[in-house]
Amino acid sequence: MDMAVRRHTGCALGPWLICIILLGAGNAWCADSGDDFDSFGELKPFKDAPLPEAITHPAWFKLSFLDLRDDLAEAIDSGKQGLLVYFGQKYCAYCKKLLEINFGKKQDIVDYTRKHFDVIGMDIHGQRAVTGMDGREWDEHSFALENHINFTPTLIFYDKERREALRLSGYYPPYQFQAALEYVADGFYKRESFRSYLARADVPMVFDSGDMNYEDFFAPGPQALDRSRIPAQRPLVVFFEQSDCHACDILHTGPLRDPDILQRVARFDASQLNMWKNTPVITPGGEHTTAKKWADELGLFYTPTLVFFDEHGKEILRVDSVVQFYRLRNVLDYVLSGAYHEYPTFQQWRTATRR
Repeated sequence: MDMAVRRHTGCALGPWLICIILLGAGNAWCADSGDDFDSFGELKPFKDAPLPEAITHPAWFKLSFLDLRDDLAEAIDSGKQGLLVYFGQKYCAYCKKLLEINFGKKQDIVDYTRKHFDVIGMDIHGQRAVTGMDGREWDEHSFALENHINFTPTLIFYDKERREALRLSGYYPPYQFQAALEYVADGFYKRESFRSYLARADVPMVFDSGDMNYEDFFAPGPQALDRSRIPAQRPLVVFFEQSDCHACDILHTGPLRDPDILQRVARFDASQLNMWKNTPVITPGGEHTTAKKWADELGLFYTPTLVFFDEHGKEILRVDSVVQFYRLRNVLDYVLSGAYHEYPTFQQWRTATRR
């Protein structure tokens, strides 16, 4: 058995969590194959502007009257672990990746999902009536707003007690997505965070030794980010990354090389932290801690994650999934324009401005 696997087998691991271990140890056999992914199992760059044609849900999504209490009860009665609610939109390039790759080309993911969850699809712009887990009634659009949906696709897992077990905001490659399914289906969410669950497997997260991608716009240390007592002049973006991170490499060699993106980033205060290191940090809220402890408190599990703060140190939103040029540019504009004061979610702003 690979040394990386033996190192982590003190607790039961699902097959896809072991796959993440082997990816980190340099084994290519479980990397995603095909034209969509590179040899590291990361999604290749793609155009993420709105699609020219609408997408539809897979035929195996459950037909529902959108009373989530009844849908959950039916799932439990059929021996499943819970309910998975998909929030998407018809022209979303990231939704298309989820539906065509994770829920299309990956039959093992489809089979595992259908075995453990019923899946309900919602359109964040839709008008169908929805009854939430608390019995309150909404339409799809207002229900998405109530659930603070910033990005599509967003997936919310509900357990047998009607509680939110996990939320995935944005698109994740199949090996991480399958790990999320196992994390909920096997009940790990009851005793540990998804971050710690992945950390037990992802070798580069814990045993990294190389340098991160540095940019000239990153502020040098020490990382004194406090703006709770004296407001800053500009918003702040903190790049949580790690070494040996191919997804981070893609961000730095792709979107962060684009002149339009760089022009916008230059209007932020920007810092970079290794989310697994004990680097001293004073957070935007004034707390003295370390990068690792702060990332734990924020519940971060994906690198790179970009967390945006206002001039007073309050978090505005975060991007913690695959991101390409179009989405990143719009997120930067949303923050720089101050639109979050009027539109509490990124999607509200996009709908109002048709961006």
